[in-house]
Amino acid sequence: MEDGSQSSLMDVAEMWIQFGKMFAIIFPIYVLGYFEFSFSWVLIGLAVLFYWRKNYGSQDYRINRALAFLEQEEKTTKQTVPTTELPPWVHYPDVERVEWLNKTVKQMWPFICQFVDKLFRETIEPAVKAANPYLDSFCFTKIDMGDKPLRVNGVKVYTENVDKRQVIMDLQVSFVGNTEIDMDIKKFYCRAGIKSIQLHGTMRVVMEPLLGDMPLVGALSLFFLRKPLLDVNWTGLTNMLDIPGVNGLCDNIIQDIICSFVVLPNRINIPLVGEAQLAQLRFPVPKGVLRVHFIEAQDLLGKDKFLGGLIKGKSDPYGVLQVGTQLFQTKVLHETVKPKWNEVYEVLIYDHSGQNVEIELFDEDTDKDDFLGSLVMDLAELQKEQRVDEWFVLQDVTTGKLHLKLEWLSLLPSPEKLDQALTSSKADRGRVTDGLSSALLIVFLDSARNLPSGKKVTSLPSPLVQFTVGRESFESKTRYKTSEPVWEEAFTFLIHDPRSQELEVEVRDEKHECSLGTLMLPLSRLLEANDMTLNQGFPLKTSGPSSTLKMKMALRVLLLDKNAASASDSDSIPASLIELRSSSSNPVPEPPISSGSPSASAQDVLNRWGEASEPLRSPGRSTPNLAGGKEPTPSIASDVSNPYAAQELQTRLQQLQNGSGTGHLPLGEIQLTVRHSSQRNKLIVVVHSCRNLIAFTDHGSDPYVRLYLLPDKRRSGRRKTRTFRKNLNPVYDHTSEFTVSLVELHRRTLDVAVKNGGGLLSKHKGLLGKVLLDLTHDDITKGWTQWYELSGDGLTKPFQL
Repeated sequence: MEDGSQSSLMDVAEMWIQFGKMFAIIFPIYVLGYFEFSFSWVLIGLAVLFYWRKNYGSQDYRINRALAFLEQEEKTTKQTVPTTELPPWVHYPDVERVEWLNKTVKQMWPFICQFVDKLFRETIEPAVKAANPYLDSFCFTKIDMGDKPLRVNGVKVYTENVDKRQVIMDLQVSFVGNTEIDMDIKKFYCRAGIKSIQLHGTMRVVMEPLLGDMPLVGALSLFFLRKPLLDVNWTGLTNMLDIPGVNGLCDNIIQDIICSFVVLPNRINIPLVGEAQLAQLRFPVPKGVLRVHFIEAQDLLGKDKFLGGLIKGKSDPYGVLQVGTQLFQTKVLHETVKPKWNEVYEVLIYDHSGQNVEIELFDEDTDKDDFLGSLVMDLAELQKEQRVDEWFVLQDVTTGKLHLKLEWLSLLPSPEKLDQALTSSKADRGRVTDGLSSALLIVFLDSARNLPSGKKVTSLPSPLVQFTVGRESFESKTRYKTSEPVWEEAFTFLIHDPRSQELEVEVRDEKHECSLGTLMLPLSRLLEANDMTLNQGFPLKTSGPSSTLKMKMALRVLLLDKNAASASDSDSIPASLIELRSSSSNPVPEPPISSGSPSASAQDVLNRWGEASEPLRSPGRSTPNLAGGKEPTPSIASDVSNPYAAQELQTRLQQLQNGSGTGHLPLGEIQLTVRHSSQRNKLIVVVHSCRNLIAFTDHGSDPYVRLYLLPDKRRSGRRKTRTFRKNLNPVYDHTSEFTVSLVELHRRTLDVAVKNGGGLLSKHKGLLGKVLLDLTHDDITKGWTQWYELSGDGLTKPFQL
């Protein structure tokens, strides 16, 4: 009856369609007659209709027949082919085809086979041999995975109701391979093998945790959701496993073995990031805190001048402290060369290996601040000493020293040591302008869930989080248009007294400028927590009913190592501290002057320094490389005014040798200090002195030093010292600076040329020797002081003291 009613409805519908077609044809004719148009318009319309049917009607007919054929073919295919043999993307619209992945696996298949071969021979074979003494002669004689790669028939990616820090994929895998694996137990002349394998199943791949740093994924987890379908074709002795009744039992045993490894709840975990690195990325904890007491300085240079430089005044000094990217600046003290700052800075140290503490002093001026000296110290040495309270001689200047007190504070998860830390910080508070810290708070902002929509109910919020402890405040990045944001950001706070301070947290909507929730957490709660750490979701106040903010927080007590501090306070100075001080002291220290003895000459000071500099060199520092990392750059410091200066020098050397063969005649040495300041983007070169120069005339030489930073050949890039008359051992102590970044410095070469000056009309101008310095050395930021042997081409090794 239902079929009859449907057919009658179809007949009625078809009748109305025919009526509509006839009406569409007759109605235009009626309209033409009603308005008294000519009958020729009807003929023109019929002609157009017949023309269209002749040219396009057959084409539409063929297309309709093709579409009908395809529809009928799809119905026939679905009826004849079992639904279990169709790929999943046929039935499920959210499952995608991944032919690109199959093409990639096909290209990688030979290398995958090599990996499987190594896995069998290096892992499985030794494990079988060690399992039983009767199997000590077991080995794989052939491992061939075949030329038919694994195929992925469909992929489904889950994006709803999953954690924001993971990606879950289901892969419909199928492997029908002409695999050949032969095994042999030589002791029992037993041979067995596998001829082919078929495997079908759904493999789940979980990528978690997702990271904000490379390689973006912390680990991979692989497992089958249920038992895969397995069919193994055995050969050799194991061929009897294909006997009916036995093969099913054997396949079930093998499937149980596979299930014990790769079927849920068992899984294969592939870590892409080590546990220590993953923990550091997810929760970065500093190695320590360096407390720097910037106390005072003495004997600074007076840079202020009056009456056109006739009268020297004092300076307006201030200091700049830099550790990595952290930069601090002291206040400016006016009209003094003996400033007393009494300021303290607490610097977070995340990785002390290879890092330095860089301190530079400047004189504040209206146009450009003058340089008053610098100091570089190794953080690794500071950590060993734990506490240093010394006067340090400033580098790169002739006079000046700086009084610093440095303390390396360790991070301790011990609440019982908080009283000791508070007592220590209060004891030194009188020497500094601000109160010292007794603890460090580390906050890792993970994510939030179920945040409210803010002012407009229909729109999603753009949340950010603001953290406040006392007067210190930090803001997270904004996550746009989401109620479940993921931040994964870390913040650190220096805490004065965790017993009375608290952490204020506010989640705000940046777009609508409204609050989405608040949280007040007393830091005393962390003192009572296990390991002084909390890792949980915190409910938000004045927010949605189930709005939570997931955070991990840790409190660490800042304390100086008591044993190291007592050793540092003793009268004896540790050897490492001497090395630290020597590596950061002025290359031309003031000579010790005893009562009743005359002052030592500058040349004697340099000679004594040169004899003592090598034993005091830090053991971790290597000598700078001379033109060893790149092709030698021709010296132009001597060729700008005279292109044949090098040839003239060789001729003069031959004259000095009086034709006595090809023996080497030394040209003397030059002492240089080279250092790069990352904060100022300056290459600082100090020309200290020269010794044992050759005599250019019978009256000696008039030497001066000219410097270029190649390949800059402009005259504006030239640096030059003053000229000494008739002196073969001049002392310059001249500082030159080149504006260049550390990255660009690796492509530069320092050209140092010692030249003979003479008068304006003198004919005795020429080259006395030169040195080419390669600046690609790792210690360029620390700096070094070295004697270098002069030569005609500059390509010599540093002078060995």
